[in-house]
Amino acid sequence: MRLYDSFSRQIIPLPDPKTRELTFYCCGPTVYGPAHIGNFRTFLMQDVLRRVIQATGGRIKHVRNLTDVDDKTIRQSRAEGKTLAEFTSLWTQRFHEDCAALNILPPHVEPGAVAHIPQQIALIQKLLDKGHAYTTPDGSVYFRIESYPNYGNLSRLAERQTTTSSFPSQLTERETADEYNRDSAADFALWKARKPEDGDNFWTAPWGQGRPGWHIECSSMCLHHLGATTDIHSGGIDLLFPHHENEIAQSEAATGTTFVRHWFHIHHLMVEGAKMSKSLGNLYTLADVQARGHSAADLRYLLISGHYRQELNFTMDGLHAARSALRRLAKFYTLLGGNPHSFKANYDLPPPETQEIQRGPFARFWAALLEDLNTPAALGELFSIITPLQPHVAAGNYPPEEIPLIRGAFERVIYSLGLDLAEPKCDPPSEVKQLAEQRFTAKKARDYKLADSLRDKIQCLGWNVKDTREGYSLEMIPRNNLKN
Repeated sequence: MRLYDSFSRQIIPLPDPKTRELTFYCCGPTVYGPAHIGNFRTFLMQDVLRRVIQATGGRIKHVRNLTDVDDKTIRQSRAEGKTLAEFTSLWTQRFHEDCAALNILPPHVEPGAVAHIPQQIALIQKLLDKGHAYTTPDGSVYFRIESYPNYGNLSRLAERQTTTSSFPSQLTERETADEYNRDSAADFALWKARKPEDGDNFWTAPWGQGRPGWHIECSSMCLHHLGATTDIHSGGIDLLFPHHENEIAQSEAATGTTFVRHWFHIHHLMVEGAKMSKSLGNLYTLADVQARGHSAADLRYLLISGHYRQELNFTMDGLHAARSALRRLAKFYTLLGGNPHSFKANYDLPPPETQEIQRGPFARFWAALLEDLNTPAALGELFSIITPLQPHVAAGNYPPEEIPLIRGAFERVIYSLGLDLAEPKCDPPSEVKQLAEQRFTAKKARDYKLADSLRDKIQCLGWNVKDTREGYSLEMIPRNNLKN
């Protein structure tokens, strides 16, 4: 498989996962609230990468961390009167539920920052001993940027003519949230001294009480579970600087060797052509999408349908198109003798024969995925393959013994994308329910003109309303039957 590497800025081959197990580290969520669909675009593309490697016979060890201690988790937990563990466990459970609904495979290891504070303290001590870090009078510890001459190679700081004095304008909220004394504005916190607003959320280290910085959490968990060098390290493109830049600096300064062989970054998600933000009211969660009558399967299809190195524009029309595409795939699977309602894309696949991937009926699909995880091209190839196959299968033009082979090859395709082909059972969104109630009231009042008008509005939102003995029922309209 060939994949774009953010460090070299080239599409280069990954190590062969058939000869040895690949190591794969993903920066996970900060568990202080529900993950939004932009977060899930990243987690879904990481999931597809893992699935493709497994579906083509490779082995991979997937580690995804949980950030369960930082400014936000501490502030929110104290505001709600909960302990940090109580607060973060609730949001961790919500994250796991959303991942399960979206058919994201659980990582092989899911370390939490709090559980790995001893490893973080040990890593910080090593950086102090080597002269790459220093303490401040209040008991904080900072990484000394000047001690690591390769700083900025990932994000090409030199090419952007960024000087040390201009660093503060590029620092994230996590970097500027705390005011500590440091030798240089570019230096970043490895350990943050205890503050009154932290409450009981502190730990004792040789240099004083406090808590770890965000960057050291990821480095210590990655090094602890995957060793000094990891094959693939991944996250959203927003993490490239400063988070991943800082991870490289502190990790390589401590170990003296290459931290990551391949950097895999996923680009931003736009919503209806605009950047996601709370102020615009477009920071959607999975629950928000489901409240509008769409399924997790619809969302998954849409979020993996764009190339991971390009911005993807999320729209409600895109969700309707995703549902239509899933129905086409389910129809084809049914023709092959499969049952979309019993098939789940999380089963263990038998190792494929090389010929099955390279010369099988879906060879062009695999070629697209194996060349820089090109999911839009792969989906295009998939439909161009099944469209002419479908009438021949329906007409019985294939020998009976070939159908199970085609079905097995198709299941491997669906596994690689993690798709759920079962028809979703979606609850109508609140707007549709309100219109249906108004129509029911209008019919009882014999205001049939208003009732017909409300029925048309309901149909425009993608639902049919049917009168029953008990009142009415609502059914989702297939995309190809929707009114313009």
